[in-house]
Amino acid sequence: MYKLIKQENNARRGEFITPHGTVQMPAFMNVATCGAIKGAVSAFDLKELHCQVQLCNTYHLHLRPTDKVIKQLQGIHKFTNWNGVILTDSGGFQVFSLAKLRNIKEEGVYFNSHIDGRKIFMSPEISIEIQSNLGSTIAMAFDECIENPSEYNYTKNSCDRTYRWLQRCKSAMERLNNLDDTINKQQMLFGINQGGTYNDLRIEHMKKIRELDLDGYAIGGLAVGETAEEMYDVIDNVIEYMPKDKPRYLMGVGTPVNILEAVYRGVDLFDCVMPSRNARHGHIFTWDGIRNIRNEKYTLDTSPLDEKCNCPVCQKFTRAYIRHLFKSEEMLGMRLAVMHNLYFYNTLMEKIRENLDNSTFEEFYNKNISILGKRI
Repeated sequence: MYKLIKQENNARRGEFITPHGTVQMPAFMNVATCGAIKGAVSAFDLKELHCQVQLCNTYHLHLRPTDKVIKQLQGIHKFTNWNGVILTDSGGFQVFSLAKLRNIKEEGVYFNSHIDGRKIFMSPEISIEIQSNLGSTIAMAFDECIENPSEYNYTKNSCDRTYRWLQRCKSAMERLNNLDDTINKQQMLFGINQGGTYNDLRIEHMKKIRELDLDGYAIGGLAVGETAEEMYDVIDNVIEYMPKDKPRYLMGVGTPVNILEAVYRGVDLFDCVMPSRNARHGHIFTWDGIRNIRNEKYTLDTSPLDEKCNCPVCQKFTRAYIRHLFKSEEMLGMRLAVMHNLYFYNTLMEKIRENLDNSTFEEFYNKNISILGKRI
């Protein structure tokens, strides 16, 4: 259940009540694709990094160790030792981005595993069954992810298919949530809005899927090649057609600036691999901009990664030491950088919520929008 606490222009301050806890929104989900954050960060670390939601991936966990194994081990919460909210991505994006050969039919998608090439079939029903086996808090509907740009008629037909698949996802979840051996009988379902960069298709699709009265709604198919301006234009056009009493999730986005812009437009929930992926290459997000810790100028720098940060890394380690770890290819360097970046993202959301509570979000947005994306 979503509860809107406060609104400043379009920006929303809310709470999302789930079977595994209440999420303070706007919120960022920390991406643990295979059940762990890349960079040797555990569920216990995530608590210290102010994480609220862990995101795991249906496709990857279906391949290894398999959803049936995880069900035997009492579900994804027990398996990963994370007792908070977990959202599972449906696997749709991975099918379309990782599978070199795929064949899309009305019944589902036939494709080859990116690990060993074996043939796999994924349908709306199978995706929901996998997510039910995992026992996540929130399951995402199985959709078709298309490239941007895609031809108009193909995009329209894809939207129609995604809608039919969503109806099948809803039916499958209702059936599975009533089975005796289902791990999480209160599993929630989010639908995904598609339509490329065609605003008429986006709006038409949103109007249709909102009638299904799901637990939340996502804007999918963005941050895949279109410009930032095109992405913001889609959000501006579709957001007013999204239910006001349900969470609004922008999938796969993004930079701190993207997040500020999307919150400004009314989005509640985000996920992105960027904080962990960039960290593993030495790119550090700070309140002064983006720092490349591998640069030579940090060789003798005894300052923390970010002097305005209270994370465990900034409290204990210097830029000089972390640079040395990267140059020496020590795993600890990646771990410390990932921990800092995740803390930065989670703290960014805390500050957004605090400013919404105090009716000062516009001021916070104006102050930080030009700083957080610049390179130091």
